[in-house]
Amino acid sequence: MNIKDLLQTFPRAGRVEWIGLRPKRRGPVQVVDSVEASDVEGLLGDHYSGRSDGPQAGKRHVTLMQAEHLPAIGSYVGRVTVDPAELRRNIVVSGINLLTLKEQAFQLGEAVLEYTGECHPCTKMETALGPGGYNAVRGHGGITARVVRGGVIRVGDELIVLKPRLLGGHRSDNLNTPDLLAIANSADPI
Repeated sequence: MNIKDLLQTFPRAGRVEWIGLRPKRRGPVQVVDSVEASDVEGLLGDHYSGRSDGPQAGKRHVTLMQAEHLPAIGSYVGRVTVDPAELRRNIVVSGINLLTLKEQAFQLGEAVLEYTGECHPCTKMETALGPGGYNAVRGHGGITARVVRGGVIRVGDELIVLKPRLLGGHRSDNLNTPDLLAIANSADPI
């Protein structure tokens, strides 16, 4: 087994544990059981939906965080765990290391997403978690992704890494949306 094979081997699928939308900037997070993901607008109902301005346009359609990191962050700020709404991410997933999704397309429910980067904490963490909250989230903030193919995402849905047939050695960040759609529509789960 070589490193390429190792990078494509996952112990199991992930699972959506929680979904939250931020309808207004700096407003409260609305916890939902499902959300519609659009390849143009991102998560419908979230304040980032439809944003086409700035350097992050389209790269932050969705923010994801690992459920396993919530108790770790909590321990750093003197709690048992933290409420995902305090961290202002969209989707909490368990069972898979989200950083392993780099350069990967993955399916969440009916939608297909592509990893676009790490999601670093912001200064709001000091208010939400108290002094040191920013540093407590560093390294545990999750990832950002863009929607390649829209669809509904529900709590309980699996996160399945897709094994593209058409990638042909190209990194996903060098592909355009039509290429990624072709991959998403012809891909097999790993």
